[in-house]
Amino acid sequence: MSDDYKSLVRRTGLPQSASTPVVTPIYPSVVYRSETPDQLDAQYEGRLPGYTYAREGHPNATVLAGKIDWMEGATGGIITGSGMAALSAILLGLLKKDDHVLAGDQLYGRSMRLLMQDLPRMGFAASLADPTDAKAFEAAITPKTRMILVEVVSNPTLRVADMGAIADIAKRHNVLLVVDNTFTTPASYRPFDHGADIVLHSVTKLLAGHSDVTLGYVASKDPDIQKPIYDAAVTWGMTPSPYECWLAERGLHSFGLRFERAQQNASALADHLAGLTGVAQVYYPGRADHPDHNRARAVLGDNPGNMLSFRLNGGREAANAFTKAAPHIPFAPTLGDVGTTLSHPASSSHRALSEQDRQKLGITQGFFRVSVGIEDIDQLKSEFAAAVKASAV
Repeated sequence: MSDDYKSLVRRTGLPQSASTPVVTPIYPSVVYRSETPDQLDAQYEGRLPGYTYAREGHPNATVLAGKIDWMEGATGGIITGSGMAALSAILLGLLKKDDHVLAGDQLYGRSMRLLMQDLPRMGFAASLADPTDAKAFEAAITPKTRMILVEVVSNPTLRVADMGAIADIAKRHNVLLVVDNTFTTPASYRPFDHGADIVLHSVTKLLAGHSDVTLGYVASKDPDIQKPIYDAAVTWGMTPSPYECWLAERGLHSFGLRFERAQQNASALADHLAGLTGVAQVYYPGRADHPDHNRARAVLGDNPGNMLSFRLNGGREAANAFTKAAPHIPFAPTLGDVGTTLSHPASSSHRALSEQDRQKLGITQGFFRVSVGIEDIDQLKSEFAAAVKASAV
């Protein structure tokens, strides 16, 4: 055997090509080599572009963040390892001891847990108020309020926040307005166009769209706000995987088509469910019987989205019967997949709340949230009708 094999380790460069790849390459490298210490200084000081260590950034995250930036009308957004990592980076990067966060009283369950259980352990304070009631929301502001956190459309009851009034409240009290735009996506609402200071996403959901990545995104238009968020994400190790960034970028390519089809299906399915015996109530912002329908029209325009919720007449027994009778609709605590998925908040996202607190929000044991996908609508109608009929136990 030749001794040439001894010289293979890290001695070969990348092949050169006059043409460039159509598909973004995957960059799994953890480290990037620099020519000199002076060059490395220049990169860290922002005088030269480039990468040093993947925890601080890598090409696949940059490409994905740039595309979501374009959708949101932002620059300099970052990708994190999950949507919760994005929220954590905001809180850890911007809050100091004794700061207060005011949040909507209907949030993703883990967001609520982070605010109400974990933040107090770290010396921060948080409280909840109804974002559909501007007066009550403003009354909850304290002298120590540093930040407002809201979802445009709440998870899982699909109430629509009074975003115009909340933006005015934030400005009047000089507090940061953070908007979780996961449910709505930029196709329905662009928070920066309406006074938001920070926007976050669980990219895991409708943006990526295929239930095969876990990622988050966060951006601020103000570099003085964005820098500490980035520093927190890097320091606390909220690094996204290059491969998952690559998958999410690929998912974004079909986002527009997926969003339109899923939204059409959601509207038709909501109307179908409303006519079924056994369904007590349907919650969809596009329907005239939604409690915030007029506000939804003003905030979301013609894009009420792909999410709907409904309440069966029965309780847990009816819920169990429903899921068993719908074997082709995955019962899974997620949303935004190309296929329709079914979630039961009382046993998943909001299980940490007491039964009494869930009842106050309208989350009964017979309450379901549906992330509507792109299947044939007649197939969906048939499957849901059969399951509703089976739930009448």
